[in-house]
Amino acid sequence: MTKAKILIVEDDRIVAKDIENTLKNLGFSVSSIVSSGEEAINKVKKKSPDLVLMDIVLKGEMDGIEAAKQIKERFHIPVVYLTAYADKKLLERVKITEPFGYIVKPFEERELHTTIEIALYKHKAGEERKELITELKEALSKVKTLSGLLPICANCKKIRDDKGYWNQIEVYIRDHSEADFSHSICPECAKKLYPEFYKGD
Repeated sequence: MTKAKILIVEDDRIVAKDIENTLKNLGFSVSSIVSSGEEAINKVKKKSPDLVLMDIVLKGEMDGIEAAKQIKERFHIPVVYLTAYADKKLLERVKITEPFGYIVKPFEERELHTTIEIALYKHKAGEERKELITELKEALSKVKTLSGLLPICANCKKIRDDKGYWNQIEVYIRDHSEADFSHSICPECAKKLYPEFYKGD
């Protein structure tokens, strides 16, 4: 089984190294360690990790929340916040980005492992659901059904369409459904049109 690749976004080198060692012990692969939101976005673009572990307070102009928002919108990669901050105002901003997890430092190894596994599972399930919805929409767009009253000529059996034109029944059905036609002759018409083939009857 392929190891999940994780990008660590943390501006404290010692903490970042500790997180890297923990992740490796848990069986994950660390794709990169960066210290700013701008770097995080660039690394996601280049390396396409499976998940981003994001600190909130970072070096540079962009904090972790803004970086997470852009990563979600542009690359659809799950983000788990790993931060020492948990005040109410910050949590309100965090919620808007719809993260896949939020862990307050210092963290337990078991908590980190569980949160990452659940985040990866939820993301995979969500992507599969999106694919299924897309497939269903495509299938539905191809389905045409006939319904309602169809004006049909009692003599020649032509059908009048919604523009007032009279069409052969097979033309009308072909244009308003997924049905196709092959032509043959029923026994009754064959007797009428080709009686020589039925002399012995």
